[in-house]
Amino acid sequence: MPDAYESQNVFAKILRGEIPSHKIYEDETTMAFMDIMPAADGHALVIPKAAARTIIDIEPSDLSAVTATVQKVARAALSAFGADGITIQQFSEAAGGQEVFHLHFHVIPRKTGDHLRPLPRDFADHALLAEQAKALRSMLMEAQ
Repeated sequence: MPDAYESQNVFAKILRGEIPSHKIYEDETTMAFMDIMPAADGHALVIPKAAARTIIDIEPSDLSAVTATVQKVARAALSAFGADGITIQQFSEAAGGQEVFHLHFHVIPRKTGDHLRPLPRDFADHALLAEQAKALRSMLMEAQ
């Protein structure tokens, strides 16, 4: 069984506005923003607003909302970055590769033949993240 949700994790702080983020999407149950240590250009994260540690302990309705937002962001990333495909990643618990213990999905635009940046990754330039967030927001607005 997963450990209890820790309300001081970095994503909970982003949700509360205590830490800035390059937000690209928000609705009543989800939020999406740029990953500050991206595996590839355009790498975004999608999280529930619910206090869920992993995919194991989230309410099904909240998980459904998160996956709908993942799909929206993935579609926008294909267009915004001229991607040939999308990698979706979700890790649960430390043994599964999770590092921030608030459920999140990675949405990573990919081009044929590219390689993801290896771990540990450097922090991205905030001006570049802002530009990429703007491109994703633009595609999301067009889709509405």
